[in-house]
Amino acid sequence: QEGMPQTLSSTSMFTPCGFNPHLHTSKEDEQGGLIFQDGNLTSASLDALIQHLIPTTDYYPEKAYIFAVLLSSRLFIEPHELLSRVCHKCIEQQRLDDPVLDKARVRKFGPKILQLLTEWTETFPYDFQEERMIGHLKDMIHRIAPCDEAYWKKMNQLLQTLNQKLATLSHGQEGIVKISPAVSDKLVAFKSKPPSIQREILSVCSDPYTLAQQLTHVELERLSHIGPEEFVQAFVHKDPLDGTKTCFSEQKKTSNLEAYVKWFNRLCYLVATEICMPAKKKQRAQVIEFFIDVARECFNIGNFNSLMAIISGMNMSPVSRLKKTWSKVKTAKFFILEHQMDPTGNFYNYRTALRGAAHRSLTAHSNREKIVIPFFSLLIKDIYFLNEGCANRLPNGHVNFEKFLELAKQVGEFITWKQVECPFEQDPNIIHYLHTAPIFTEDGLYLASYESESPENQTEKDRWKSLRSTILGKT
Repeated sequence: QEGMPQTLSSTSMFTPCGFNPHLHTSKEDEQGGLIFQDGNLTSASLDALIQHLIPTTDYYPEKAYIFAVLLSSRLFIEPHELLSRVCHKCIEQQRLDDPVLDKARVRKFGPKILQLLTEWTETFPYDFQEERMIGHLKDMIHRIAPCDEAYWKKMNQLLQTLNQKLATLSHGQEGIVKISPAVSDKLVAFKSKPPSIQREILSVCSDPYTLAQQLTHVELERLSHIGPEEFVQAFVHKDPLDGTKTCFSEQKKTSNLEAYVKWFNRLCYLVATEICMPAKKKQRAQVIEFFIDVARECFNIGNFNSLMAIISGMNMSPVSRLKKTWSKVKTAKFFILEHQMDPTGNFYNYRTALRGAAHRSLTAHSNREKIVIPFFSLLIKDIYFLNEGCANRLPNGHVNFEKFLELAKQVGEFITWKQVECPFEQDPNIIHYLHTAPIFTEDGLYLASYESESPENQTEKDRWKSLRSTILGKT
């Protein structure tokens, strides 16, 4: 077992603090095709980056480096191609094709290549849904196994853990309650709700703390399925150096990321539907105040995604136009929350709150204090702009490694957050309601809103009239 590289805790793995292979240079310096600036790797040819990923008998790459390369290299090369090249280079360098293997040498190298393969399967399990990936992995281990019985055991362990992880992930995806699409807007019909169809949120859960905790459950459950590579795969373009093929966009695996965005949209519409549905102004005001309390509790928990969805739902025009309803609401609390999520200054207030939650998470004593659920579409937008704003390649054809590191930093932080275990007890009844309660389309919301508080001007009157005829078949 000696000679096994130490596994760092997950946090240190994903936060590269200027990856530095101990170079005492102040200016630019080249070493084996890698360009360093002040001791930090800034650019390299793809070949050099791959070479630097490969362990030898006396070298093992830094964890932050491994993560950055495995994450971002897919902008240039498919994972199975990368693994194939890594394996070929190992076979060459360690002379694993020789009829008689140098056992002593292979025993020094073996634990390191096993460690690299283990890190890859643990961090990017979805890569190994591909047969070719498993093929390369097995081939590599079969070559070194004759030198040490323990390597077989290690391989079986690795494959078993990987299969369990993939099974859990796909089983979890099936287990997630499917989001119901928008319901027939005919339900609006003068607030005559068939009781069998529309229960309202307050009859399912009247305690804002409980609802905020159940929302956090849904968020963490959905986050747990998003692979780090989905952030990069969402932006894979043609590589300018290879005009013929798009970089494996035909198999863009971003379904978990897309499902999560759908959930956010559903929550916005659910909040708006719940507010517009009640026939009486007093009840509508009560629902608004309830959601304000839920949102505030989401903020305290560190669940910024649900918080933003609730605020967005309340800010939809069909809801915000209900002046008489809002006049009955104590709005001070709502304005505080809105201020937190104010988009000015590139969401300055939210980013400050997020940093606070991230800091709390690092020093946390309980899972409850560890929760950080970022406002997801902003996270995607940040990563998108980072990707668009920096070239993948420099004019000399080198890979822009500074960009790799920055991507790794942003995605890595997210991975740390999505690994938090939810500390709250699950209430299947509430969770089912959140996913399946009927919601209206935008038209349905407008109609319900006009039925609640009559149109104020000609534009609204015309819209009301046309909605009544299209949705209710009334003139």
